[in-house]
Amino acid sequence: MQNIALDRTDLRMLDFLQLHGRASNLELAEAVNLSTSQCHRRHRRLEEMGVIAGYETRLEPGPLGLGVTAFVHVSMEKGHLSNLRKFTDGIRALPEVLECFSVTGDFDYVLKVVARDLKALSQFLMDTLMVLPGVDNVRSSVCLDQIKNTGALPLPR
Repeated sequence: MQNIALDRTDLRMLDFLQLHGRASNLELAEAVNLSTSQCHRRHRRLEEMGVIAGYETRLEPGPLGLGVTAFVHVSMEKGHLSNLRKFTDGIRALPEVLECFSVTGDFDYVLKVVARDLKALSQFLMDTLMVLPGVDNVRSSVCLDQIKNTGALPLPR
């Protein structure tokens, strides 16, 4: 993983874009004090360098009937490497899984999962997650309240 040299203007652009993802090029240019053509060139360069990974609309789960968020810890069977690809492909295909991380410690993976209610979460865990190749044990923690939810990265000042 390499660090990319970014100047103060690049960092101001990224900071603004993290908070105002739908900003027009004109709004971005005004926010960082550049002409629209300079701003456009810099914005494209940041995309081409892979600093900007993509764009998405963030939805609120509650109004969509997804009332439960859980963090699920998954332990794999010993010697699970033969099933690793099937497991990771399976996880990627599950829309209930918002995030999946391979981690150190007592578990192999941590997932962020959404479900309609506790019954739907239980059904997902038992009928979908537990039957994926290589899964040995699953432990979940249900989120009681969301304190902070952002995708914005802390940028150097």
